[in-house]
Amino acid sequence: MKNSRIFKRVMSAVLAAGMVFSMTACGGGGKTELNSGEFQEVDKAELAFPLKEETTLTGMISYPPSTESNPNNRTIFKRLQEKTNVKIEWNAIQSDQWGDKISLAMADVDTLSDFVFTAGFSDSDLLKYADQGVIIPLEEYIDAYMPNLSAVFEKYPEYKAMCTDSEGHIWALPWIEQLGSDKTAIQTVDNMSFINKKWLDFLKLDMPTTVEEFEKVLIAFRDNASKLQAEFNIDGSIIPMSCIVNDGGQDPSILINGFGEGYGDADKGRHIAVTDDKKVICSATQEGFKKGIEWLHSLYAENLIDPEAFTQEWSTYVSKGKSHRYGVCFSWDVANVDNLEDYVPLPALTADTRNITPQNGSFTSGFDRGRCVVTAVAKNPALVCAWLDQMYDPFQSPQNNWGTYGEDDDFDIFELGKNENGGDMLKHAPLGDASPVEVREAEAVGGPLAVLDEYYGVYVTCPDDAQYRLDWIKDYYTPDMNTKYVYPNVFMSREDTEELSNLQADITKTINAKKSDWIMNGFTDADWDQYLKDLDAYGLKDMLDIFQKYLDAYFENVAE
Repeated sequence: MKNSRIFKRVMSAVLAAGMVFSMTACGGGGKTELNSGEFQEVDKAELAFPLKEETTLTGMISYPPSTESNPNNRTIFKRLQEKTNVKIEWNAIQSDQWGDKISLAMADVDTLSDFVFTAGFSDSDLLKYADQGVIIPLEEYIDAYMPNLSAVFEKYPEYKAMCTDSEGHIWALPWIEQLGSDKTAIQTVDNMSFINKKWLDFLKLDMPTTVEEFEKVLIAFRDNASKLQAEFNIDGSIIPMSCIVNDGGQDPSILINGFGEGYGDADKGRHIAVTDDKKVICSATQEGFKKGIEWLHSLYAENLIDPEAFTQEWSTYVSKGKSHRYGVCFSWDVANVDNLEDYVPLPALTADTRNITPQNGSFTSGFDRGRCVVTAVAKNPALVCAWLDQMYDPFQSPQNNWGTYGEDDDFDIFELGKNENGGDMLKHAPLGDASPVEVREAEAVGGPLAVLDEYYGVYVTCPDDAQYRLDWIKDYYTPDMNTKYVYPNVFMSREDTEELSNLQADITKTINAKKSDWIMNGFTDADWDQYLKDLDAYGLKDMLDIFQKYLDAYFENVAE
């Protein structure tokens, strides 16, 4: 392993030199020199904050539209500069332009900063930039100069494993947000289903528990539309069930978990699930998927599903929801679509079985492997890493993630209070009519951080909108999560990542297209057989083999 590391770093240095030469030769006049990626040891005393003399580093960061464009005007960074005596010269890019501009910046060493704070890089990006020598490996810097992040890795070694590539390198600093764990984690159910309890009560209907009962409820909503409109002063037609097919949290696939063996289709991007004997399967080729889609078509044929469910944009979906026209809808939080008072989560529906398949990767809660990178431009990577480690301080991470306290404006996410032991604690403040999203965007800075479950009640209170969702999952869904495993958040090689991307291009497109078509128009056994043949021809077995290889390696590492 050590020889492999040395070889990779030597190659990085060669590639980096080649990049500089190339850019100079092309007339760019670039003279930026990149370091080789070799670990640069410094005296830890030189990294004690606040530094004796003000030092300047450079960083790149994104910011939401219509918010403060100068990061150094944000209270969080003002306090960090005072605490560390490190000044950051930021290259700030509006978030809706980030994708294009960060790609251009990473391709030109003369526009690179010491670090990229809100990189959000994919695995493929990380490995590409690593091979080019544009970013440096961080594992030795983490061990030596990042005690806050090291403490997180020590307590939760799975996060370190998820950050480490197949050669033992860590190329980026993660974003970690724990809100629950295992089958109670807030990410276990994305496309939560909500039913209009006010309509149920008015029509004297019981909460449905089976697919047959659910269908009868939707029919009652449809057939009593005029009564519902009159009783609740609804402007617009009644829609028994609305959704956005193939659109993340708005997709209705949670309804079909009970068909067949109960896998459903919780991973709406990759369409995979893990069996109890640790085998990766395609959820969209199972008998339960077939039967579930047939059932959804029967609902559509009875005019129980919004005819715009296949084409509507989010704004249209929300507009109809805010007009209180939905009997059933799907979202991360029904407050995004209508309101909390009228709706309750719809429990798992029994068909052939009763099950909720958690989302893949959800047992380790919120995680972004490519959140922040240190580039080969950095002259003092140890200092860069030591400064970035401040983001993992238990009192700092919640502020970076959600917002801060004591600002000179009309609202704050937090009030500064005390925990039961007398220590400083961030308490979520009442926002009144202010939008939580808007306040967070105005105050938070994102970037690398870790908010752990054990921080709640000690360093920070749990957000109200997270707590009620955690309660929903624990009360409505966790009891019916019967499968043992989810597919973990693994770090694949660049070659496998690229091969997987190529395979999934046709496979995912085919699955999503057929899903929409079949819910709308129905299908025959011959159509299903041809669909399976098409997926085989597109390399479904090869795709599953790649997933299986990394699943096996993950469980071997866990066992060790």
